[in-house]
Amino acid sequence: MDQPLASLNTIADRAITYLVDYSFQMIGATIILVAGFFLGNWVAVAVGKLCEKRGLDVTLRHFLSSFAKIMVIAFAVIMALSKFGITIAPFIAAIGAAAFGATYALQGPLSNYGAGLSIILGRAFLVGDTIAVAGVFGVVEEVTLAHTTLLTEDGVKITVPNKHIVGEILHNSGEYRIVESSVGIGYDADPTQAITVIAQALAGFPQIQSGPAPQIGIEDFLDSAVAIGYRYWAPTQRYIETMHGVNLAVHQALGRAGIRIPFPQRVVTMAKEQNLS
Repeated sequence: MDQPLASLNTIADRAITYLVDYSFQMIGATIILVAGFFLGNWVAVAVGKLCEKRGLDVTLRHFLSSFAKIMVIAFAVIMALSKFGITIAPFIAAIGAAAFGATYALQGPLSNYGAGLSIILGRAFLVGDTIAVAGVFGVVEEVTLAHTTLLTEDGVKITVPNKHIVGEILHNSGEYRIVESSVGIGYDADPTQAITVIAQALAGFPQIQSGPAPQIGIEDFLDSAVAIGYRYWAPTQRYIETMHGVNLAVHQALGRAGIRIPFPQRVVTMAKEQNLS
């Protein structure tokens, strides 16, 4: 009985000694962590307001505020660990070794993160811009370190990994996208009148961007018609709707003006076979 009691007394003495020696350190570490968390949130909000005041876009604003919060909390964790006499040098070395080993297995995600950082800092496009890249187009809804989300007129969300954006040819047309159409008129029609009629039809759509102004003119000389081409900028979110409405208005306007849209025609000449016998 004496030996188990002595062991229990030894364990109790060590526990009491540990609590006496490290209780204040534990309390101090807890206070530092809680204060660091609240301070990190406060710094993030302050950085976000400062970026908004300076007119930075929402993506860069969120990135900078999140980065500031993480740095403050990381510094608080380092201070809390120091209360227990724990140095972070071994942890940093271990994390570095693990990161070096995982680089080969995570080349895809890491390349996306690197490309995302380049997009956010380089500001090649902003949330709300219309971009065309990697064979798709849409309005930029969100930019993260891993991917960029595009929203089409049909409400379809397209997620593009950032590594497929950086280094590729990127078309950024702001909030608008260009529409290119043409209509054929007969060779006996007045092209100047047709251009005026089409310009008046386009003027009936207030959603069409006025600067740059729509471009209308003779596009080509076809076999059966003179092609009148017209180009204008339509809101990306109403691209198909605007194009369909404009084409209908152009067709109706030409009809009211008496300008004929000819059918494709082919002239076939039949050679009469002569009997030489």
